[in-house]
Amino acid sequence: MSELHLPDALPRSWLQRLLPATALPYVQLARIDRPVGWWLLVLPCWWSSALAADALGQIPNFFQLLMLLIGAVAMRGAGCTYNDIADADLDAQVTRTRMRPIPSGRVSRKQAAVFLIFQCLVGLGVVLTLNAFAIKLAFLSLLIVAIYPFMKRITSWPQAVLGLAFAWGGLEGWAAFTGTLAPAPFFLFAAAIFWTMGYDTIYALQDIADDSIIGIKSTARFFGDNVVSGVAGLYLASVVLAMVALLLAPAGILAWAGLLAFALHLSWQLRAIEADNPARALQLFRSNRDAGLLFFAGIGLDSLVHGFSV
Repeated sequence: MSELHLPDALPRSWLQRLLPATALPYVQLARIDRPVGWWLLVLPCWWSSALAADALGQIPNFFQLLMLLIGAVAMRGAGCTYNDIADADLDAQVTRTRMRPIPSGRVSRKQAAVFLIFQCLVGLGVVLTLNAFAIKLAFLSLLIVAIYPFMKRITSWPQAVLGLAFAWGGLEGWAAFTGTLAPAPFFLFAAAIFWTMGYDTIYALQDIADDSIIGIKSTARFFGDNVVSGVAGLYLASVVLAMVALLLAPAGILAWAGLLAFALHLSWQLRAIEADNPARALQLFRSNRDAGLLFFAGIGLDSLVHGFSV
């Protein structure tokens, strides 16, 4: 099968081997070949849902966690498709993105729009399995998603808007489990915002040369030579806010162990950043899946222990 491999995709995924060539552009539009994105979207949902279970002395709702995962895959794909439609002209000018399906001409904007609607319908099906409060909360996030693609044109902090979108699960998971909100998920939401800003600053290091030429703004460009210190500040804020969330829940020792593992992973990333090494930046960005899973494992195990001991 003839393939076009994009530079930041995983090599030869099972989907690329099994699907016909005509399906590959849609796999790339939805970023199925780059699974780290939906991991980073679902993890705040899982943190929040598990923390709600822990706070109430219950075990996690595993069906709900599965639904949140399916929803994250669908809506991350929809968000990326929408972003590609809005950014097609800019993507054509950036080395890393110019061979994406729309700027390369393999998919038209109209075809991408139809695919976008399909993914949104899948996401809607998932959302409708949640309670009424969580459904309303999920629809609010669409406002943030709608404006994100345009932020890189007007502010050096588009990562902050991306943070709001990707961190929304910090509220959604708790709302899905409890049907309400409390102070703890707001702090978890804030922690996920700063985490997202940190790892997306690392991701933006890949494009810093092209971005400076065509005028795309980012925190990577904003921090410049101080990018390591900038990311350190964002990661520190994330850890401190997560600590407050665990205190407010309150959570037990295993959740705190998960947060410690999360913090140590972020610390390792800071020591490994090489501002002029795009391959290293991509590797570190992808490693945030593991960082987020460590935190979730701690909260999830804590809720299991508390839930089965009640």
